[in-house]
Amino acid sequence: MPTLAQRLAQRRRPARCPLMHQDWGDLLFMHWPVPPEVIQAHLPPRLQVDTFEGQAWIGIVPFRMWDVRSLVTPPVPGVREFLELNVRTYVHLDGVPGVWFFSLDATNALAVWAARTFFHLPYFRAQLRLERLGPERLHYAGHRVHNGAPAAEFAATWQLGELLPPPAPDSLEFFLTERYCLYAASGGGAPGRGERLYRGRISHQSWPLRRAELLDYRSDLLAGHGLPTPTGAPHLLAGGPLHVDLWRLRRV
Repeated sequence: MPTLAQRLAQRRRPARCPLMHQDWGDLLFMHWPVPPEVIQAHLPPRLQVDTFEGQAWIGIVPFRMWDVRSLVTPPVPGVREFLELNVRTYVHLDGVPGVWFFSLDATNALAVWAARTFFHLPYFRAQLRLERLGPERLHYAGHRVHNGAPAAEFAATWQLGELLPPPAPDSLEFFLTERYCLYAASGGGAPGRGERLYRGRISHQSWPLRRAELLDYRSDLLAGHGLPTPTGAPHLLAGGPLHVDLWRLRRV
């Protein structure tokens, strides 16, 4: 497992110029505990499942992106704002902790193409909507646009709660949210056993976190990846808004 010092070191902003900027918000972290061996069986051979007190975690994260722009090329019309929904877990390689995505669904077709082509990430086109049912209540729902992709549906309604202090470095909340690295594998953008592994850095301030209460939820996203449907209520945190910079992937 990465040491606490190695986890904290990922907070340092890389010196080189970032590739992209994005803003993230209206986000819900939904996490369930899963036996580590279940997650490990779905990872590329070199990646190791990351655990907190011996327990692996699987997450579903719906959110909104805006001000999405490249910092090294001219602006691309039509990709500055969209919704995204991802299924993720936590991994490490050579002492560097990060996120592994089983899938990422987005409403923007150009963004899906670019992410699959240049970032080797398993993006899928989806029809998603975000509704505000009140000043502190959100509803997020949609389904994947098939085109040969596995079917998937999601719907959740949550109530925002009190603002939380920054999580302590040895807490579960820190483990689940303070992630400054992603891993990806080549192989047509499909999750699983790609031939090459890549690591990408991101940088942002600590997440502004709030408590959340889940009022309604239904989804078959996890079953579509051959993952067991979790039992029990998820661990919930609401997050954002947050300014994020992303760097080019590098092969590891």
